[in-house]
Amino acid sequence: MHLDPFELHRPTSVDEAVRLAGELAGRFDFLAGGTDLLPNYKMHINLKPHLVALDRVSELAGHSLSRLGAMERLSRLEQDPAFVAAYPGLADALADLATPLVRASGTVGGNLLLETRCFFFNQSYFWRASLGFCLKADGDRCHVVPQKERCYATFSGDLAPPLLTLGATVEVAGPGGRRKVPLEKLYDTEGDGIRRLRLAPGELVVAVDLPDGAAGQRARYKKLRVRPSFDFPELGVAVAGRWNSAQVDELKVAVGGVETYPRRFDELTEALVGGPLSDAKVASLAEEITRRLRPVHNTFLAPDYRRRMIGIYVRRAILEAREGQGG
Repeated sequence: MHLDPFELHRPTSVDEAVRLAGELAGRFDFLAGGTDLLPNYKMHINLKPHLVALDRVSELAGHSLSRLGAMERLSRLEQDPAFVAAYPGLADALADLATPLVRASGTVGGNLLLETRCFFFNQSYFWRASLGFCLKADGDRCHVVPQKERCYATFSGDLAPPLLTLGATVEVAGPGGRRKVPLEKLYDTEGDGIRRLRLAPGELVVAVDLPDGAAGQRARYKKLRVRPSFDFPELGVAVAGRWNSAQVDELKVAVGGVETYPRRFDELTEALVGGPLSDAKVASLAEEITRRLRPVHNTFLAPDYRRRMIGIYVRRAILEAREGQGG
């Protein structure tokens, strides 16, 4: 595999990056850590003639307990004892995310905006050509659910579920200025594996903000994958909450790795706030979340198995958080 020629642009400010995005509209990709984009380029997947690298934009780097720069390397979060102690669910996700070498290059924004994945899409050019190209790259039909309207590639980032349970917001910059949106609004719930984000052309994520009270919650992240290192999630379940003795004061559950976007289940967990969280209630919640999610055959593990594991992982994550593990 090799990289085809492209022109590399290296802005030093957010405004310069946005200006370049406008000039190169439709002919570029933003380059963060490159751990997903460049392998896709090597496999000739959705190539662009220009890359706008963000590594010299100092505003995008750095982190605190309340703000994560979009270009902050994942390893820097993982190696910050105060951050790991404050956010145990994120610490779980970081520890399970890819490999140490990937985390040294991968970034917060890159993981949140990770390209959706499917074993009909993430293959070499020759593999895809032999089968027939798909909707997401070069073709006109989906091989997962055969039709020509919707892509079923799966969201496979690890940071989004735990950040969703913490109520994170994202700061976005673009031609129209800057705006802040709840993280869940970054993802297009009405879209598909191609139309997956609610970003306007030329917009980029600047930072992730964590609200007051996010730190110190009991939290867990459980990840299902084929190999215990490196692999993308076949399922990712995040839980965060606060307890006052046996009473639940706050509880959030989010699931990734199953649909085209990560999903939080406030409509189910809010009903449990204010009372004790018994084993029976946890089991009922896990069953209802499982009922609402339907994996399809676009990853290595069978959809029925992944679906059964949703309830198991939700139950395990909540029980561990309830018992004080992870915060």
